[in-house]
Amino acid sequence: MTTAPVNIHATAIVVGKTGLLFKGPSGWGKSMLAFTCLAEAKRIGIDAMLVADDQVMISTRDAVTIAACPPSIESMIELRGTGIVRIPFTREAAMHYAILPGRASGEDRLPPEDETATVSPGIVLPVIRLLANVPLPLAVLMAKAPEIGR
Repeated sequence: MTTAPVNIHATAIVVGKTGLLFKGPSGWGKSMLAFTCLAEAKRIGIDAMLVADDQVMISTRDAVTIAACPPSIESMIELRGTGIVRIPFTREAAMHYAILPGRASGEDRLPPEDETATVSPGIVLPVIRLLANVPLPLAVLMAKAPEIGR
């Protein structure tokens, strides 16, 4: 089954063969977290690319969640306070995890096991929670999901 693409507010990257969809409120730091993950991956020799920043076209194809980039913003990512930069990208990639904001307050310090999120009507992904100010976000994500980067 294939669903029509829906434009959602998120940032999508692929690290190795694992798609990560950063979704959360405006100002959370989705773009900077994604960019930091891309830079970390490059530093340790893992292939990684931007799919889309700010606007992600999300759909399913043969039961796989697909993120794609609108042509008008290909290769562009906004780094708050720095501006828009161009980086290596891919036009689309399968998505495997929704990366959502954790709570620095300590509330829900241990998120529920097997948490999922509906990222668009009918599209559900497993969740990994992440604080915006974590120094090595890719290391945290890889600790939670060791297949990231393979």
